[in-house]
Amino acid sequence: MELTQSMLDDLLDRIDAPSGSLHLSLDTDPHMLVDRLADRYGAPRTLVLDGFTDPTVDESRGAALLAVLEGRGETIRAWAYGGQWIGAGTARDAQGVVRPVLAAAPRGVQVPTAAATAAAAAAATAAAGGTNRDEDWVERLVAITAWTSPPQRPDIDWAQIEAEAGTRLPGDYKRMVETFGEGAFDGFLTLNQEPWTNLRKVGLLIWASTEHENLYCWQTDDSTDPDRWSVAIRTFDDEVVPFDCSAAEFICRILLDPHHPFSMAGYFDTHWFMNYRESE
Repeated sequence: MELTQSMLDDLLDRIDAPSGSLHLSLDTDPHMLVDRLADRYGAPRTLVLDGFTDPTVDESRGAALLAVLEGRGETIRAWAYGGQWIGAGTARDAQGVVRPVLAAAPRGVQVPTAAATAAAAAAATAAAGGTNRDEDWVERLVAITAWTSPPQRPDIDWAQIEAEAGTRLPGDYKRMVETFGEGAFDGFLTLNQEPWTNLRKVGLLIWASTEHENLYCWQTDDSTDPDRWSVAIRTFDDEVVPFDCSAAEFICRILLDPHHPFSMAGYFDTHWFMNYRESE
């Protein structure tokens, strides 16, 4: 049976909110179920494989789904999606029969509030007379997304990438790529693994993009330390909108500040990073 995204929506709607599970008919292909969810939510995390639970699973890695399934999971993959955990695979039903299963559970994350972020940034900006460049915005981004995986690209060859780009790159950007790897914040803002140079002639170097065709850039200046470069958004209609902050700071702000002109805060209260190639 072909499983469409519309059919998947119907199945997810049948799960009791805020958490629950749904055993599917035996003719449902669990691999197809996982593939359809991966098309939507990115690479999954493996919680249970052949009846054995990953010992590193905790509240930040999908343990709530195991509680919903009451320890009956046989092979369970999980996705973080906003304030939810979504799980799929196979599990034993009440009669002990292994069947395809779909599950959901709340995902609670303690993150810095928008007010706290704004207050800290405002205080630092007032003291420094400019944007807060000394804040560790990458660490703040790790906290906001509840990121617990090990560095995804610790051995990336920045010397080669910078040689190809013709410039050194900001340190916070390099740390983001090393830490998060390939993927998108909230499944929306895709982090480029190396900068795109097709706007270099107009002084822009692209470090991220969105499905709305906005390009997230730096305004480059060969006479300025790259760590002092500011962000500029090249919109789908070719408008350039400058922001006096670094790339990591910019992401933190659009995730948390509902009043930011490029805010993503209105879509989800809990944020995450969709990893495109997370190892199973």
